[in-house]
Amino acid sequence: MSTIKVGIVGCGKISGIYFKNCSSYPNIEVAACADLNVERAKASAEEHGVAKACTVPELLADPEIDIVINLTIPAAHADVCLQALEAGKHVYVEKPLAVTREEGQAILAKAREKGRLVGSAPDTFLGGGIQTCIKLIEDGWIGTPVAATAFMMGRGHEHWHPDPEFYYAKGGGPMFDMGPYYLTALVAMLGPIRRVTGSTKVTFPERTITSQPKFGKMIQVDTPTHVAGLLDFHGGAVGTIITSFDVFGGAQLPRIEVYGSLGTLSVPDPNTFGGPVLLKRHDAKEWKEIPLSHGYAENGRGLGVLDMAYAIHGGRINRANGELAYHVLEAMHGFHDASDEGRHYLMQSTCERPKAMPQGYVFGVLD
Repeated sequence: MSTIKVGIVGCGKISGIYFKNCSSYPNIEVAACADLNVERAKASAEEHGVAKACTVPELLADPEIDIVINLTIPAAHADVCLQALEAGKHVYVEKPLAVTREEGQAILAKAREKGRLVGSAPDTFLGGGIQTCIKLIEDGWIGTPVAATAFMMGRGHEHWHPDPEFYYAKGGGPMFDMGPYYLTALVAMLGPIRRVTGSTKVTFPERTITSQPKFGKMIQVDTPTHVAGLLDFHGGAVGTIITSFDVFGGAQLPRIEVYGSLGTLSVPDPNTFGGPVLLKRHDAKEWKEIPLSHGYAENGRGLGVLDMAYAIHGGRINRANGELAYHVLEAMHGFHDASDEGRHYLMQSTCERPKAMPQGYVFGVLD
């Protein structure tokens, strides 16, 4: 496979792992990076050995760039994706796909118009942990999936993140920040969602930053910070999800469990790529840890970009694709709409369960 050249837009906190991992794949070259703060782009280029640091328009105009990796803040996701697609680039964006459903639809429509692929984080479900869970479900180890639970409980980001305001703006909050990991994993295991309902609240209308460099600054909270949702999957399973920035602790709850007619599967943290994977069959007294059946168990952020590169060459759909990301985006809005309007929200979109990752792990080879 010939080398695919990528350009990174947005050189903030999350970019480091993308620079590192994408530079390690044999078929990808990080050829350029850009940021609104060009000096920050230059610093990232120097740190990671990238040949070109430039403005965003310059990167989008570069004819050698095949894929734009969009690592901007959520409010800018749609604008940068649309510009990249208009420039004839494939685009891979950090989660969520966009802030609004209308923006997400516009991204998918532009990609169809231009004949380009859209990809979106999270790609953690491509890692060995959740891929092992998918195989166990498909091989019948827990029988027919009946239900699932998912919990992401914490106190928020203002006590540790250097720039936490956007987590409490529209498009932020625990559901839009962390929900994509959990919902993407559930869809990858159980298939698309038919309808959702939910309850949401803002517990603390203001928050005080206690991290540096903005210690003491007040944040106005403009998005729900505790979201409890129910999901009905097309396959028949019923899911429960809670995401919260309003609680202390929560570590005693499982991240995700899937309950079947023959057993229960404890799924590893969907914000990671590895295990442990635990199984308790109906005829067993104890939980059993299952060895991972797939590779990429370390922090593999950027694996979705590698898969997109293979998809471009092979003429197939990428696994962490735009339709999957939009389906998750719609579900997240559905929880909020259902709470505001006192009803079930019927999903308008659907998606295919992504194709399983290959076994027989060879680093950097997906097809």
